Amino acid sequence: MTTSTWSASGAAAFAACVAAAATPAFAAAPADWAAIPVQTVTLFYPGQVDYGWLRSAEHKRANAKVREGEACLSCHEGEEAELGATLVKGGRHEPVPIAGKVGAIALQVQAAHDDANLYLRFQWKTQMARAGQMHDYMMYDGEKWAFIGGPRSKEAVRSGAQPPLYEDRLSVMIDDGKVPMFANQGCWLTCHTGMRDMPGEPSKEQVQAHPLIGQTHKESDVRKYLPATRTDEAASWDKTRTAEEIAALKAAGNFVELMQWRGHRSNPVGMADDGYVLDYRLADAGKGPFTWNVDRKTMTPKFMFDVAKVGVKALALADVGNASKPHALI
Repeated sequence: MTTSTWSASGAAAFAACVAAAATPAFAAAPADWAAIPVQTVTLFYPGQVDYGWLRSAEHKRANAKVREGEACLSCHEGEEAELGATLVKGGRHEPVPIAGKVGAIALQVQAAHDDANLYLRFQWKTQMARAGQMHDYMMYDGEKWAFIGGPRSKEAVRSGAQPPLYEDRLSVMIDDGKVPMFANQGCWLTCHTGMRDMPGEPSKEQVQAHPLIGQTHKESDVRKYLPATRTDEAASWDKTRTAEEIAALKAAGNFVELMQWRGHRSNPVGMADDGYVLDYRLADAGKGPFTWNVDRKTMTPKFMFDVAKVGVKALALADVGNASKPHALI
């Protein structure tokens, strides 16, 4: 296993996503993290458990507490590893389990602050014997370029035909007390039936036809959202409030700040992307930090590595996990 920290067989493979190389302005993080206490938090794999299930009668003896705003930790503190090990094996909440997937991760957390900034440091063991820093790769087979690898849930990866090539990510959600129950139940409030990879997932055509998600946001699947942005008790994906009502919620601060660190697409340039969750998982105003390194018409690379700088023009599949080789175009 490799520690992650936040502060192709054939001819060749290349990174299909490029991290923006503009240098951001950073605050000065603590000079000596070793002097700051470490707290270990156990994160467990939730499978397809969602907001609706937590409030349903199927969540025996606990659904009423959830509705009343009881904190999840009040029932399950100390049980996280056991819950993850159970869920990841398969069943009602994991209908297609992934062989060998770990059910829980021990996350080491450190925090510090000065008069203006909060500094957070996270460390964890990756599941593989390499850093989780490879993402969106393509390979040339002598005739054409094609995507290779992906998450463990991808069929070609499950079968062993392709390697798991997917970046580690760490997300942090923060609210200022205005989102009901978020302080007690956290990201469960943002996970719902109908979302991508969840039960009841709508078709691409259904989402694109939706007045808000498809026609306004120009999206083709459903991502995280808050119950307050829906009109029904079940917080159904398609029962959205009007754009005016949602704008009023945002103006009143009823949204969750979302920062995402990505092992491939943001870490090489020392960044995390800045977004928020309201009626959808949305990006803050400004230019996004990512761009495609693929000509979408010809499906060929726009840029390759500079041999003079990194020693290779492209990677071979055997180079996956070799820390001496480049992994991102910046």
